[in-house]
Amino acid sequence: MVAEGRFAAIVKALRTDPPSGKRGKFGSDALKVKGKIFGMFRKGELVLKLPASRVDELVRSGHGRHFDPGHGRLMKEWVSVGTSVGGRWLAMAKEARDFVAAGAKEAARPRSKSR
Repeated sequence: MVAEGRFAAIVKALRTDPPSGKRGKFGSDALKVKGKIFGMFRKGELVLKLPASRVDELVRSGHGRHFDPGHGRLMKEWVSVGTSVGGRWLAMAKEARDFVAAGAKEAARPRSKSR
């Protein structure tokens, strides 16, 4: 299938980057960086961890939907991207890898100190 081939190409491309790897998680193949998952292939779609604002942008534009791992709770920093934007999967996977490698959590806001 086309989607599986696209994901295999992402795995191959990102495997050349030393901190990336592939492993099983959520019943699918997953990509990771620094021991953290940043992407996976599930039910014919690419699932990526991105800042919540980026996920919302992709959902609003119709290029993705919030990821539901199967228990009915949508994940705010995870997006499922279908084959309609398959030509951008690699760039989006790199964006997710960089987000997770940087420590995730959008704009790592300093926590207020309570006294």
